[in-house]
Amino acid sequence: MKEGGVIAYPTETFYGLGADIGNPQALEKIYAIKGRDFNKPISIIIGNREDLATFARDITPAAEILMDRFWPGGITLLFKASQDVPRKLTAKTGKIGIRLSSNPIATLLAQSLSGAITATSANRSGQKECVSVEEVVSSIGENLDAVIDGGRTPGGAGSTIVDTTVDPPVAIREGIVPLSAIYSSNLQHTR
Repeated sequence: MKEGGVIAYPTETFYGLGADIGNPQALEKIYAIKGRDFNKPISIIIGNREDLATFARDITPAAEILMDRFWPGGITLLFKASQDVPRKLTAKTGKIGIRLSSNPIATLLAQSLSGAITATSANRSGQKECVSVEEVVSSIGENLDAVIDGGRTPGGAGSTIVDTTVDPPVAIREGIVPLSAIYSSNLQHTR
């Protein structure tokens, strides 16, 4: 990954595609592997909560509440992206999705790079997400530099996505963290 490779790795939901977010060629490769349009953003997994300030700005009190309650875990929060985030990842929206994974492999990978790795599902866009190394290899294996076998992942739903750049925050996608848990977190007008 430090040399621009793209790998598949386990998360708390599905297998993800990991690349060093600071390597433009690796980011291009992620989009090519997925067959994904460049106008669709790609989120990241950070190595620890302290890394958040490197990649996000304007971290709101509501975001702090959600991080305290659900990180590490299956919730991706949208923040205003810092200047350290490549525009390709934000699809020029100015926002970046960030998660602190509860999967130790994902966390260690992010810690071993620049504090973050890409966090998009390891599959072609529009196809079923992969929950095992066998599914990853069958789907996109010929395009990867490596696959880390972390066993079967839980599958089910992906991460829940919440936009914290607005007040109150807005759920973009319900995933493994139910929306009822998000909206019971007392997030109303916390700025």
